[in-house]
Amino acid sequence: MARIRAFENAAEIASQGGVAAWGLDASAQPARVRGPLHLSTGQEAVAAGVCAHLKRSDLLTSTHRGHGHTLAKGASVNAMMAELFGRASGTNKGKGGSMHIADFSVGMLGANGVVAAGIPIAVGAAHAIKIQQRKDLVACFFGDGAINRGPFLEGLNWAGVYRLPLLFVCEDNRISATTPTAAMTAGEGASARAASLGIPGLSVDGNDVAAVHEAAGRLVGEIRAGGGPRLLHALTYRFKGHVSVDPGTYRDAAEVQRALESDPLLLARRRLLEAGVAAAEIDAVDLAAHGEIEAALAHADAAPWPEPAAAFDDIVSTGAGQWQ
Repeated sequence: MARIRAFENAAEIASQGGVAAWGLDASAQPARVRGPLHLSTGQEAVAAGVCAHLKRSDLLTSTHRGHGHTLAKGASVNAMMAELFGRASGTNKGKGGSMHIADFSVGMLGANGVVAAGIPIAVGAAHAIKIQQRKDLVACFFGDGAINRGPFLEGLNWAGVYRLPLLFVCEDNRISATTPTAAMTAGEGASARAASLGIPGLSVDGNDVAAVHEAAGRLVGEIRAGGGPRLLHALTYRFKGHVSVDPGTYRDAAEVQRALESDPLLLARRRLLEAGVAAAEIDAVDLAAHGEIEAALAHADAAPWPEPAAAFDDIVSTGAGQWQ
């Protein structure tokens, strides 16, 4: 969680042209991060609590707000930051940017700029795992706004019919872009809709990493035992606006303040202190994470740009000749 928070904080500053605050020279270029940047600040407990149960060979799909999931699955901070900077050493050679982070080496099949679009990808991957008779599973992260889109119903239905090894994770931060989700969602939400299709699920405080870890562990165990798909509904809150340059003034200030009091890192710190962990030990974790991200920023800043000819790599030709 500390690594994710440090990464998001640094990426936010870099997207706004303030990388000098992290020890880099901002004079040559006002903003290092290329393209839109959607932060998961405040949602770290969901990514960490779920992905702690995933093996390297398990697969994962994410949302446009996918840095935390990718880091929790084990991706390199250096390669991820380089991708945000548009550099050749990035996870996608600088071509994907923040919204399309992917790292197949750790089973991360990709973030996705289209709401709910990761769901059918996850379902297809889970069906492949079943056909191949592998023991792995797929974790599919999506937001509360995704449950009002067609792929949610279609994906859950297919996964339920074929009893696929798939954990659906609704990362419910209670706002869809700039609109409160409750105003747009009928009924009792993600868990109720899953239950209507015969897919068991659990609801959990998504800011309590221990609670997320316990609930995810139970569901992952059931999936690995052949129980079919499960759904975890994690109620959380994103502290930042929809994108990194959005101040989020459309939200009630008192609501945001209440959410900050339930910061998952703050709650985890309190729990550790109560368990007898020394404050210095917790501080050392935060300091180490900050150091990792400082190194990642320096790596990304020094990494080479892609060669112009690379723009024509990884392109599927339709045979019509337009790429020539």
